[in-house]
Amino acid sequence: VLTEVTLGSASSSAQSRAALSLLGFCYYHLQDFPAAAECYEQLTQLHPEVEEYKLYYAQSLYKAGAYAEATKASFALDNPASHLKLQACIKYCEEDHAAAKVPKSKAADEDLKNYPQALKYIAEIIERGIKEHPELSVGVSTEGADVHSVGNTLLLHQSALIEAFNLKAAIEFQLKNLKGAQEALTDMPPRSEEELDPVTLHNQALMNMDPRPSEGFEKLSFLVQQPAFPPVCFGNLLLLYCKHEYFDLAADVLAENAHLTYKLLSPVSFPLWTARSSFDALVSSQVQDARLSRDEEAQKKALQEYDLMVERYIVVLMGQAKIYWNHENFQMVEKLFRASLDACKDCDTWKLNVAHVLFMQNKYKEAIGFYEPIVKKHYDNILSVSAVVLANLCVSYIMTNQNEEAEELMRKIEKEEEQISYDDPDKKVFHLCIVNLVIGTLYCAKGNYDFGISRVIKSLEPYSKKLGTDTWFYAKRCFLSLLENMSKDMVQLRDAMVQECVQFLEHCETYGKEVPALIEQPLEENPVHLGKNTVTYEARVLKALFYAVTGWTK
Repeated sequence: VLTEVTLGSASSSAQSRAALSLLGFCYYHLQDFPAAAECYEQLTQLHPEVEEYKLYYAQSLYKAGAYAEATKASFALDNPASHLKLQACIKYCEEDHAAAKVPKSKAADEDLKNYPQALKYIAEIIERGIKEHPELSVGVSTEGADVHSVGNTLLLHQSALIEAFNLKAAIEFQLKNLKGAQEALTDMPPRSEEELDPVTLHNQALMNMDPRPSEGFEKLSFLVQQPAFPPVCFGNLLLLYCKHEYFDLAADVLAENAHLTYKLLSPVSFPLWTARSSFDALVSSQVQDARLSRDEEAQKKALQEYDLMVERYIVVLMGQAKIYWNHENFQMVEKLFRASLDACKDCDTWKLNVAHVLFMQNKYKEAIGFYEPIVKKHYDNILSVSAVVLANLCVSYIMTNQNEEAEELMRKIEKEEEQISYDDPDKKVFHLCIVNLVIGTLYCAKGNYDFGISRVIKSLEPYSKKLGTDTWFYAKRCFLSLLENMSKDMVQLRDAMVQECVQFLEHCETYGKEVPALIEQPLEENPVHLGKNTVTYEARVLKALFYAVTGWTK
């Protein structure tokens, strides 16, 4: 209402300093920064002697994402401190960290990554906001309560709660605490989606990408089409498209935003095969020199740089390895990993993928050498290890006649699952189920369907807790393989076993009504009919095939 009244006043007197000043103030706090910039531009022309108007004009341009114009406007400021700090903010948003250095404050030219201290200050801001402004409903959304939007008020802006929670989410995300990052976003004062600022919208998309990828792509695509958006949004959208193998969409985004490519994307500083030489040079020069000089600070910095380079190299290496993996050229994948041994031998991601590629080549003894250290590292909390890793290790034990080790590992998994079921009876845990399914699949692949199918059936009991999309995927593959071989008269199954299979499928039909048969790709153009994308539907189809192949009737 105040904005509407001010608009009327400003239109009646275009030279009104009071009206323009108030209108610019309102636009700024409503986060309509382009409109605020227009007001303050007029004020700088009408009253060039007022330093505040020049500063507000430059700040509005900066907030609107017009960095070139904001930089130009900052040169008109008489106050050196304001001039330098604003330019530093602009350069930081453009990810030009070296140029973002402010001599007056001696700010670092890169993030200090002092996360504990940052989290401490963030906690103080949040605590003060909760104490002074309980009406902002901090943390209420996380608790599951239905609350109304608090809006983008001046009070919310002054509290700095949105900025604090966004920064907390970013830090938790960097620390790989995804749950903590998601909670930081839901702890924010509640606002409707159309009221969210670009940074919050970007963070919501990024940190909920795994559970809700379609929403994430929609939000990131929307942001890239806006005049102002977080600079990292462009690169993140491209990376996520590539991660989900939507290369055509990534190419479209690049073609439509060619002007942003060189501005917002970090150039690749070294090609893949010269990366290792960069590591060697770094180790032999910076790290070694720091150790010889006993300069702990320089040594710490050099090691951090080395770890960062290894992390970037791993991403590129895995991307190249995936190309060969998709073509089932596992020998070439192994060759790539062996070439990167010196640089990546201490990286868990590298070890895990080496184990996988050895397993796929039936090199079970060598695979155990890589799987075992990963499992033993988390042995006290074994369910934190991926179920596939545990399953592959069990299979490797079995294939190398180490049955006792396999049984011991399975007992450990069973014990931890029982404890979780006791603490939280409604929680579904699939680790032991998937291990048994993989073992059952192995026996089916070897032609021992009697034992393999029995293992698969028992692994899904009780169905209310064990039947899920992933477990059904493994189970149905075994049944399809069995049906194919039975139809070719290559396998004969006992009548009792056929009846057991039919009963199993009937149980899946009963308990699988709400269980998706497959998780569709987030941007799938031809989605599966909802009625067909259930375990119940597929179980009925398999049961009908059993009747047809065996000629068996109730």
